[in-house]
Amino acid sequence: MTATAAERPGHPEGPARPCRILRVAGPLVEVEYVGGTAMYDLVSLGEAGLPGEVVAIGGDVVTVQSYEYTGGLAPGDTARPLSAPLSAALGPGLLGGVFDGLLRPLSGGGEWLRPGSVRPATPERTWSFVPGVSEGGRIEEGGVVGEIRDGGPVRSRVLVPPGVGGVVERVAAAGAYRQDEVVAVVGGAEVRIGASWPVRRPRPVRERGGEREALGTGQRVIDLLFPVARGSTVAVPGGFGTGKTMLLQQIAKWCDADVIVYIGCGERGNEMADVIAELAALEDPRTGGRLADRTVTIANTSNMPMMAREASVYTGATVAEYFRDMGLDVVVIADSTSRWAEALREFASRTGALPAEEGYPAGLASAIAAFYERAGAVVTLGGERGSVTMIGAVSPPGGDLTEPVTAHTERFVRSVWSLDRDLAYARHYPALSWSGSFSRDAAVLAERRAAAGDAAWADRRARLAAVLAEADRLADLVDLVGVTALPDPERVGVLAGRLVREGVLRQSALSANDAYCGPDKAAALADAVLATVDRCRELVASGVPAATVEAVDFGPVLRAREEVGPHDTEGVEARRQTMLDRLGEPR
Repeated sequence: MTATAAERPGHPEGPARPCRILRVAGPLVEVEYVGGTAMYDLVSLGEAGLPGEVVAIGGDVVTVQSYEYTGGLAPGDTARPLSAPLSAALGPGLLGGVFDGLLRPLSGGGEWLRPGSVRPATPERTWSFVPGVSEGGRIEEGGVVGEIRDGGPVRSRVLVPPGVGGVVERVAAAGAYRQDEVVAVVGGAEVRIGASWPVRRPRPVRERGGEREALGTGQRVIDLLFPVARGSTVAVPGGFGTGKTMLLQQIAKWCDADVIVYIGCGERGNEMADVIAELAALEDPRTGGRLADRTVTIANTSNMPMMAREASVYTGATVAEYFRDMGLDVVVIADSTSRWAEALREFASRTGALPAEEGYPAGLASAIAAFYERAGAVVTLGGERGSVTMIGAVSPPGGDLTEPVTAHTERFVRSVWSLDRDLAYARHYPALSWSGSFSRDAAVLAERRAAAGDAAWADRRARLAAVLAEADRLADLVDLVGVTALPDPERVGVLAGRLVREGVLRQSALSANDAYCGPDKAAALADAVLATVDRCRELVASGVPAATVEAVDFGPVLRAREEVGPHDTEGVEARRQTMLDRLGEPR
């Protein structure tokens, strides 16, 4: 969705005069320069009015990247600069919707397929508006004008736009209004239920930073070992078949954010269709309604125009910031940023830009940094606390984690959840590598956990990491000489690694009890396995042969994750005690 200059309130100019198209090379279109044309302005191309964006101005030539297929467009055709940047039409109607990279709806009779469809028809749906201010009062930018009462499970507010403030000259009575209707006049400026904002410009805030709180994902390996803070950034690199999409879908389903913005950037259409179908069918554990009702899905699949991928990540960030400004916690999931980077490389090659490593443009690192920089926990202009957490999948060709997109991304994010091919082939999911992943938020979140009553969180995490590191160290020896050739203490170390992997870190997305795991159950499972490991070490130290300990049935702790509910700590404790009693009498 875009807004022309003439449609923007108070804009003195209309669209510029038409000009000629000089060259067409795929998504690259060169047109004559028209006075007043600026970088990132929209351009309407050809008779169909294909949307494009100015990306370079040199002499009398303006370079435009087209967001539609340019077949049939030819030199000599007409182009019209629109004197306005690419903007997103924001409002309560976004929730539950599916949109393309320009935020055009992918529903409603297929209108989105018509070439040049820049702005859909104004929706006839009305929204129940309840004013929160009185005429004659004063309100500053970011203040709440009123609330939308039928916007679904998410508390939706009408805010004073940035840069606007003053006396409330008029406010609409409670009632039903369309998204484009004026519901208040503040300081001479009209306030509508919906808003428009340039996608490449971050929305302003009063303050960034503050206390960092953990974002619960419901995935044990993340919440226990590599936690992420609200407002932080995460990269999820992994080769084909390692389960990136499934992991991101699980986070979208179960994380404790208020709003999810899911960006399918260049992924296969069948995967995107599965995401949409599952979100529509899944019950929201927080509200009992549909999970899709608090999700905005931006689908820009591999069969859609390539350069729309480039815009889709900025569109998703803008949507997230819109809900963040209402004091909500938002998670942006981009799957995958590699496809976005490939679009940048494709366009750069057509412009003749000097290529950098592996053909990517020299500005790739800056583009990645600018995207992740829009994450953060903030104090909004209205004084609320909100956050945008960015989670981006990276799909390195051939699983090469040293390629430029992965390497640059790891420089700018605070956490990396690296997916391991060997774990995936061993059917260990999530296939998150504990040796190749990290979290820079862990130290701060450990203090928050301790303050919340879980003083053992940091020690538990350290012990799990130590057990896994020891098991990895012994794995090569086991491959060479076999486990029976190791001394008994090392054999227990190998056993301990298996118990942690199978009893704690492995998690089934298809199990009603295991798809989501509450923080208390995760802690109880980890404590049960660690207590079992401690008992095994004590037995071996007291002279019991390691083979005797290995022969014990560890089913009570290994099956606990699937046999008890997502929050059932008592069930885990009962199985822990059963296991310890069994180890007290080894045969």
